[in-house]
Amino acid sequence: MSWLDKLKNRAQRAKGRAKEGAGRGSRDPGLEAEGRKDRVAGGAKQAGEKIKDAAREARRTTER
Repeated sequence: MSWLDKLKNRAQRAKGRAKEGAGRGSRDPGLEAEGRKDRVAGGAKQAGEKIKDAAREARRTTER
């Protein structure tokens, strides 16, 4: 996983957490849901990148 992808995913998760907290604080369920969506999407992207890394590593170790 490139460090840039990792950074973008973490930023998306952080933005989601902030929106979710702001939504809770202002009692805005729409903003809270949007934050939850951002947070989950960032986590899913991060998981996908980890799977790609594991596959790359497995391929690299079996080629030797």
